[in-house]
Amino acid sequence: MVTNAPDALDALPDDVAAAAFRRLVRHLRHRHDAQNIDLMGLSGFCRNCLADWIRDAGFEGDKAAARELIHGMPMDEWKAAHQTPATEEQLARMEASVAKNRVE
Repeated sequence: MVTNAPDALDALPDDVAAAAFRRLVRHLRHRHDAQNIDLMGLSGFCRNCLADWIRDAGFEGDKAAARELIHGMPMDEWKAAHQTPATEEQLARMEASVAKNRVE
């Protein structure tokens, strides 16, 4: 993954990008059936990654506050209501997927 190459995405107005981001987060809040482990296995990122990314972008809250913002509720509450135990297969898919994220 090349992260320092010119990208037309950078020309996207911030208000448009912000609206798309909010729509993505609201979509993930609605789709509780899309487990974080499955998102990680398919795409190499999940709701918790989004929380980390908003902190990296300057969100002043701590990790718990960032996760609550993304999940729409405290993390412990979300996990209790929506998270299912990960299978060995899901964990293996996640590991393989996350390995693709590494920039060398």
